[in-house]
Parts: sequence; structure tokens; C-alpha cells
Amino acid sequence: MVKVSIIIPIYNVEKYLAECLDSVTRQTLRDIEIICINDGSADGSLKILRDYAKNDERMIIVDKENGGYGVGMNIGMDMAKGEYIGIVEPDDFVLLNMYEDLYAKAKEFDLDFVKADFYRFGRNENGDMSLAYNHLSKNPADYNTVFNPSRNPSAIRYIMNTWSGIYRKAFLDENQIRHNETPGASFQDNGFYFQTFVYGRRAMIIDKPYYMNRRDNPNSSVKDKKKVYAMNAEYDYIRRLLVRDQAVWERFKGIYWWKKYSNYLASILRISDEFREEYLRRFAAEFRRAFDRGEADREQFTDLEWFRLSAIMEDPERFYRTQVKTGKIRGTAALREDKLERELNDIKESLSYRFGMKVFALPRMVKNRRKTGRSKGKL
Repeated sequence: MVKVSIIIPIYNVEKYLAECLDSVTRQTLRDIEIICINDGSADGSLKILRDYAKNDERMIIVDKENGGYGVGMNIGMDMAKGEYIGIVEPDDFVLLNMYEDLYAKAKEFDLDFVKADFYRFGRNENGDMSLAYNHLSKNPADYNTVFNPSRNPSAIRYIMNTWSGIYRKAFLDENQIRHNETPGASFQDNGFYFQTFVYGRRAMIIDKPYYMNRRDNPNSSVKDKKKVYAMNAEYDYIRRLLVRDQAVWERFKGIYWWKKYSNYLASILRISDEFREEYLRRFAAEFRRAFDRGEADREQFTDLEWFRLSAIMEDPERFYRTQVKTGKIRGTAALREDKLERELNDIKESLSYRFGMKVFALPRMVKNRRKTGRSKGKL
């Protein structure tokens, strides 16, 4: 019996593929199948796959014309025979006990899916590795307990990924959960992620990292500056899925717009500068309509997120000039400081502020002198 089917979508990754395959074929859980979808690679990826398959009968190679990430993933999921399904990106690798541990947890608690923390990593020219631990949730209480994601929209806030866990095959099939079949690698994992949380009834996240997510591949889709509106298309797809059931849409629409904001902002940083101003205009228009329709919810956003979103909706061109063009947007508090500075300057011009400064001048002077006296006493 196949306990876990591991799907690896492959496209021109010969530089990293052997490390990935070593980590999967050497798993301590032996009852696995490894479905490798070669999506028309033009490099040596297919030869590497065939060399590994000669020594491991659990490997299944699907060699097809290039059709995109979603198409390949759906082929793999349709043909999978495992009780659970795992996903490994071909430039990443996994710890050797990942699937044994996750499968044991899934069986013990009868889970639709279980996901774990992970590392992001990169290597310099000397091969030295840098690691960054990523917690799926900032709240320790979220870990190691069964929860119902379909009734807990806030769980969408966990770090989005589809590869740090495993999914019950029957759960995916019963709910027709698959990837959006758009061209290339165009953020189709977002739609898959949303569906698993919308329809899942029993899930768990665990506070142990097994997955190693590479961040130094220059050909990664997250670094593709040309796919300007790929994220927008994916969130249009997600919306179409959610509105099929009005109760689902009402429950998840607020968090949907929050996640959409988060990923649109990431797109601003990713795409070429020539497209950014127009992208911001579209960004602003979409969110103005969302608030007009009562779909987006102010309470979903932190103060800093709300400052940024408000600035974009109010004047996308100014946001481009003052935050994007200057690079301030890359600072976590830059926009908030910019807006607060403008608001503070307005306040300082008011009569009430000038009057208040005079009223409190004497108490401040006395307080400062006391502090100075205490400091001198310590010396």
C-alpha cells in the first residue's frame, strides 16, 4: 500500500534536481511513490530523472510538453495512488524523516491535512548555507492541536505554502481540489492553498521544520518580473471558487481581500518598474470597489497595512512616487512614518497644538530637570 504519493513538478532545474531527489528517495518512510512531472524541460532534467528511476522502482516519470505548473500538478494528483499526497518543488529538498513523521501524525488524528514549519535557505558562491526558520503561525497555541479550517478563516494567515505538509487524497478528490491551469508557474499554489482551508475539516500544524525552501534560484517564479498580472488572475480564480457557495463567500471574503492585498503588495516589489504605476492604479480600483460593495473589512488589516492600503486607494500615483520609486516600501514601517509625519505636521500647525505646547512647557521643563538630576546622581 502506498502511504504517501510525492509529486515533483519539474522544469529546467538540472542544477538542483539531484539534491531534491536524494532527499525524497532516501525517506525513512519507504511506502511512497514519487511522481515526477517533467514539463517540457529543455536542459538535462529528464536524463537525471531517468538515471534515478533506474535504481528506484517507486519513481514514475511523466514526460510531457510544457503546459504549466497547474496542469502538471493536476496530472500528478489524478494519477496518485497514495493515501496522502505531498508536494516537493524540484529546487528544494526535505529532511529524511519528513513523510514518516507527517504520515504518523495524519493517521493518529485522522487529518485532512497536516503542515509543518520550514526553513528558507540560500547558498553563497562557496556553498555555505544560510537558514531562516519560518513559523507557520506567530501564535504558539495554534500548534499541535486539531482545528477546523473551514470554520476558522483566520487560519489563512498562516504562511502560505502547499509543500510543507501532506493532504489526504480522498479529501482532495471529494472536494475537487486541484490547481488552476494557467500558463507557466503563475502562483497557482495560492488557489490550491485557499481550497484546502475552505473545505478542510480536520487539520493540524506542527512546530517542527522538515522542508527546505530554496531562495537563491534566479529562475524562481517569485523573481519573474515579466508576469505582471499573474497574481491578479489567480485571485480572480480564487474568487470564482469562493462565490459558488454564498455561505463560504460570506465567511471568507474578508480574509480573501486581506490576502489579496498582501500578495498584490508583494507583486509591486517583484515586477519591473515600468509596470508599477499602472499596477497600483488597478490595485486601487479593485480595492475601492471591494469596500464600496462591503466585501473588504478594515478589521482584517493591521494599522500599518491600513495606512498603506489607504494611501494606495487615495492616490496610487503619489504612492508610487513617494513609496515605490524611492524604495521606502521595502521598509516595514516606512509608509506609516511618512503618513504620520504628514499628519504630525498638520497638527503642529493647529492652534490647539501650539496652545498645548505652551501649557505643558513648564511641567516638561521640571520633569527634564529631575531626570537630569537623577542621572548626575548615578554618576
